Amino acid sequence: MSNQLETVNHSHPSPVSGGAVSGGAVAGDVGRGVVRPTMKDVASRAGVALKTVSRVVNGEPGVTPETAKRVHDAIDDLGFRRNESARLLRTGHTATLGFITDTWADPDHAAVYQGLESIALEHGFLLYSGSTASDSDREERLALAMCARRVDGLIIIPTPGAHDYLVSEIEAGVATVFVLGPPEIVTADAVLPDERGGARAAVAHLVDQGHRKIGFLGAPTGHRSRTLRAGYLEAMTQAGLAVDPAWPTLDAEDLPDAGVTAVFCADQEHTQAALRAARTRSLAIVGFGDFELADLISPPVTVVRYDPVLIGRTAGELLIRRLAGDQTPPRRIEVPVSLIVR
Repeated sequence: MSNQLETVNHSHPSPVSGGAVSGGAVAGDVGRGVVRPTMKDVASRAGVALKTVSRVVNGEPGVTPETAKRVHDAIDDLGFRRNESARLLRTGHTATLGFITDTWADPDHAAVYQGLESIALEHGFLLYSGSTASDSDREERLALAMCARRVDGLIIIPTPGAHDYLVSEIEAGVATVFVLGPPEIVTADAVLPDERGGARAAVAHLVDQGHRKIGFLGAPTGHRSRTLRAGYLEAMTQAGLAVDPAWPTLDAEDLPDAGVTAVFCADQEHTQAALRAARTRSLAIVGFGDFELADLISPPVTVVRYDPVLIGRTAGELLIRRLAGDQTPPRRIEVPVSLIVR
């Protein structure tokens, strides 16, 4: 991937200026509540010109504080809500974003959404969301359905497979950011944890603990396993340790007879598999990604932790910058990780 590589601090980035204003049309109360109030109704109630109401609603200058207060009081009295369909026709923007996750069952994915949602709310965007159940065809249908509904941008936790179905949408101006995994074939922004650095830190820790026979437990394919495996091999080489050909591609079933004393696991699923294997033999474990009760297991599990909320916020702010006109080349932003020794 040719994207520019960046890193981001652990602290939450400051909000980025810009963005659209949210709010769908909601029926208000005029008389008995059977008629939706209009800006003309607000102007009549406030005793001002229609253009003055428009300026107040859109946050434009040129209205005195006293007049603005009369307009806001009239809006509250009538229950007026701006007609977003009309605004779409005028501006071409919907102030909506689409979020697509691989699965809601993964707490990290929900945490990414939490971080993204906080940025969306700060900038007045409404979020649509959906899940793919690791089905690439379903991801494509969902993404294109959101684009058909004129979302201004997409944030995607991708399934494995090609994402070239988005080429025409991105070229048409739909800002797109991939999270926790990069896109395949298409070029787009991505926000990821520093997986390679995390792998190096995990192996270095195990070496410091006296282990020399260290294996890697992960999926045979996929971005995360490939990147973590590369970091694992770099760290083993840097430590001057020989690597048995079987160690970088271990399966959980291999662990009882693998001849390793420690294992670095690519995700929570593989960490749990290693813990089950450790019930019958002595095995040091470091997992990528923290999980609930990891500190209460006996012995507690050392992990490489990343902040999914920060990743969601970072992706959201990058998307906002794109919508505000940032046309710099696609970026690959790596969020720092930390080794939590237990």
